[in-house]
Amino acid sequence: MTGSRRLPFGLLTLWGASRLLLLLFVFKVFVFPGPDVTGDVSVIYHGWYGTLRAGTYPLDDVTWQYPPAAALAILSPALLPFLDYASAFFVLAFLADLGVLALLLHAGARPGKTWRGARVWVVGLPLLGPTVYARYDVMVTAVAVAALLAGSRHPRAMGALTAFAALLKVWPALLLLGARRRAAWTWAAATGLTLAAGFALAMPGAFAFLTFQRDRGTEVESLGALVFHVARQFGWEGEVLLNYGSVEFLGPHVDVVSDAALVLSGVAFAWLLLWRVRARRFAPHSLADAAFVGVLMFTATSRVISPQYMVWLVGLAAVCLCFRASRMGPSAVMVLVASFVTVLEFPIWFGHVVASDWLGVTLLFVRNGLLVLAALLAAFELWRETVVGGAPGRAPERAERAKEPLGS
Repeated sequence: MTGSRRLPFGLLTLWGASRLLLLLFVFKVFVFPGPDVTGDVSVIYHGWYGTLRAGTYPLDDVTWQYPPAAALAILSPALLPFLDYASAFFVLAFLADLGVLALLLHAGARPGKTWRGARVWVVGLPLLGPTVYARYDVMVTAVAVAALLAGSRHPRAMGALTAFAALLKVWPALLLLGARRRAAWTWAAATGLTLAAGFALAMPGAFAFLTFQRDRGTEVESLGALVFHVARQFGWEGEVLLNYGSVEFLGPHVDVVSDAALVLSGVAFAWLLLWRVRARRFAPHSLADAAFVGVLMFTATSRVISPQYMVWLVGLAAVCLCFRASRMGPSAVMVLVASFVTVLEFPIWFGHVVASDWLGVTLLFVRNGLLVLAALLAAFELWRETVVGGAPGRAPERAERAKEPLGS
């Protein structure tokens, strides 16, 4: 179908069927195995909704760990006053999912692009189960996808959308890694500062989330948590408790592992800075590829790898694969497989993860191993294409640079 400009109706049918199934799960027509993933919406989000409508951020709630624009996502069900809060939220998440599909189909129909990206989104998102409609990450991903697809053709729009997305959930700031036009950075800075000031003036506590994030520990699904899952088999005396809104390990040496995760994230950031300085050959898909690599690295090394984080990776992988020339295909496949393993470890067999038994530990080793391998492979391909492939004197480099003036 990639050679045709007619809509891929088979893909649309698959999207409709899979999304109907997700809706039936979140509306509890069917019961999905494991813990109820909709509780965050009906209880936590709904509670924040009342606080935000009263004119303040949740200052006394350490589980509020989101930048100020997240308030818009939490308040968004007010757009559908004829539905109860949770139902309205699920419908809006569904519409955000549809918006991403529309963006990917539109992009895939352009010359030099393909509908592979739309296929990744259609297949990848439901692999995560109903969690995707029970968190606001799909809304953030929709804005991030729009920003990346605006890309070098519309740098001002890309910058403004990136800033807005970063104020929804921080990670989209990494979309700027591969941006070469000053207009993108300028509009991102101007939009970000303007919106941040507006939120700070509108309600107290807009940046309280920075303190709450600082005190996070090692969440049981993270890469570092594997140390304690294994250590529990040899008598480690710590415990697993709900802490700062997630299930974390508490006990001896947890602070050491948490600090090590921060160091790994610092190493990833240093590599990305080195790549940015050394990169010379930028193709049209390099912007999306760099964003994918950056988010993969920070996700894999994070102290917290919540299931909804995979939504970001599926969305960014989909944008990469809209471009025929992107080399992110193998890493994208790993992300899809990791997404399926993720729904197995949460919510289906989360009890096994919390118990650190052989099934739970195996699932985490596979999922986190796939993320690490995908990050390393994607980073290698990005470096090879933009640094090694961009050796001085190569004609393709001069052609690409001529196509994309830095000052525009």
